[in-house]
Amino acid sequence: MGSRLTEEQADFVAAVRDFAKRECGTREQRDALTGGGREAHHPGLYGRLAALGWLGVCLPEEYGGSGGGLADACLFLEETSYGMVPAGGFITTVIAAKAYEKFGTERQRQEVLSGVVRGEVLSIAMSEPGAGSDVGALRCRARREEDGTWVVDGQKTWISNAHCARHILLVARTGEDKHGGLTMFHLPAGTPGVEIRRIDTMGGREVNDVFLTGVRLPADAVVGRVDDGWRQLMAGLNHERLFLAANMLGLARRAFDDTVSYVREREQFGRPVGSFQALRHRIADLATEIECTRLLVREVALDCDARPDRLFPREASMAKLKATETAKRAALEGMQMMGGYGYTTEFDMERHLRAAVVSTVYGGTSEIQRDVIGKTYGL
Repeated sequence: MGSRLTEEQADFVAAVRDFAKRECGTREQRDALTGGGREAHHPGLYGRLAALGWLGVCLPEEYGGSGGGLADACLFLEETSYGMVPAGGFITTVIAAKAYEKFGTERQRQEVLSGVVRGEVLSIAMSEPGAGSDVGALRCRARREEDGTWVVDGQKTWISNAHCARHILLVARTGEDKHGGLTMFHLPAGTPGVEIRRIDTMGGREVNDVFLTGVRLPADAVVGRVDDGWRQLMAGLNHERLFLAANMLGLARRAFDDTVSYVREREQFGRPVGSFQALRHRIADLATEIECTRLLVREVALDCDARPDRLFPREASMAKLKATETAKRAALEGMQMMGGYGYTTEFDMERHLRAAVVSTVYGGTSEIQRDVIGKTYGL
């Protein structure tokens, strides 16, 4: 199938593009929705996406979803990213939702997945001040009381969308084994003992510190099995890395199109700067890289849909590595080709760069992705 879309998928992509153009097609609209670019998520606009039925694009029909696959979710992420739709809560939501779908109890799935379809945001609390790439170093601890309830103490950091999430999928230590002692928990927003502090970054205010002090959770808050969190996390890496790749593919395309539009119009020495060979070759190279990325991301998504019980560590890491590095390159090259205008806040290119540069860090750094790929070759 490759890059070819079904008729239904093509109609879906066209509808998302039309929505993005109508709701946030101008800089003025985007600034109004994002506080001048500081906020990545607008609840009102997100609610309109929910009303259209798009937020359940890859969730089962019994919970109100569309019953689509990962390829459909990737198309949605790509197009909303390209259209600069402030729906930043969706990416952590769909990643967490797939974990609930696979490992949650029926009660958890009914509560969480149906909420996602209605427009509720989910977050994942895994990283800590001393545990990022080394997930097994988590120290946030959940201890089980005699009555079966859990008490959680610790700190999480860099937690995307925790400030607007209805539920947080929390990963905590429940045993001493580095990888065999982790457990996932269902943590509703507003639970006593949870404090969320937003972190300012060059990309805006998307991430948070989450402090947990004597947080009490019921016995049935466990998602999956006790001490099985590591295996469950690994089972979901296909989804996380693929969704991040699709998101950055959309950004790379947008940065590229904005660059081409500029170099066609900007004149120096009596002609458009894009007509000079130095820039024309840069454009050609970027176009080729983005097309390769698009084919890779979509092919991996189709493979995951065709074989849902199989892990694709090599392919998912390749997609994440390629898409994020390409997005960063597209934004950097775009800024260089636009000159001083690319550096100003008058144009979107500086915003593209701020969004792209961190993508090679979160969700597993590019170095970690290369390490994973290398290990799949027995190295």
